[in-house]
Amino acid sequence: MALEFMKYKNYYDEIESILEKLDKKYLLPEMIEEANFIQGEKLNCILKEISRDMHENVKYYKDMQEDYREYIEAWVHEIKTPIASGKLIVTNNQNEVTNKIDFQLDRIEGFVEQVLYYSRSNNVSKDYIIKQVNLDTVVRNVVKRNYRDFIHKKVKLHIKDVNEIIYTDRKWTEFIINQIISNSIKYSSNKEPMIIISSVKKVNSVMLTIEDNGVGIIDKDINRVFEKGFTGDNGRRFSKSTGMGLYICKKLCLKLGLKIDIASDVNKGTKVTLVFPMSSMTTFTCD
Repeated sequence: MALEFMKYKNYYDEIESILEKLDKKYLLPEMIEEANFIQGEKLNCILKEISRDMHENVKYYKDMQEDYREYIEAWVHEIKTPIASGKLIVTNNQNEVTNKIDFQLDRIEGFVEQVLYYSRSNNVSKDYIIKQVNLDTVVRNVVKRNYRDFIHKKVKLHIKDVNEIIYTDRKWTEFIINQIISNSIKYSSNKEPMIIISSVKKVNSVMLTIEDNGVGIIDKDINRVFEKGFTGDNGRRFSKSTGMGLYICKKLCLKLGLKIDIASDVNKGTKVTLVFPMSSMTTFTCD
């Protein structure tokens, strides 16, 4: 009787020990040894059946997510055609009304891009390419894209010391920087608005800073700006905001191994810092 008890106890103690050491608890059925008594065999069978069912369910939802992502990417590709056609019509019929239409088309294009990158940020597969990129080229591409808003809001722009080589995905990085610059323009000061874009080279990284003299962010909002759907005081006071831009930026930075930080003073401005690795072997963690 005592021997039987010790056999059971040793077996269950072993299971408990394995479970405590496992980070991924669902792997337990694959880690435990075959039991040499009936109750243990039944437990093993039950655990393995549960594990099989769990894996089937995970696969089902992964397949659903992949189908949805493929649909979103196909939709984004298709919607770009009428947007491009609309822009062509505007270009060939320049007047005050079509200029306003062009401005709204730019907004639609921006929202469509948000949808695309939100979809990609949730995808477990690696659909980005890390390679050498000239930071100056990336910054100027984004500035060129926003030229109309710079002119409309009369924002002065200063770019300095950004001619550095970084390791990142160019398109993803342009999206991130575009979201930051768009926010700087949107929440710019009514008096002599200004945006300063600069970089500092460190031992193994390049720090890109985008700083404005806009309305700033209140203290109770600053720690929540990267939360999904968070609009904050500025989003309610100045414009209708989705609260998704910086949230997506943070997620993309995590995937790319970049670091993003934000600091702000009310009525003085906001500074966003992106830290890029100078080597494809280096990554940074967003705190």
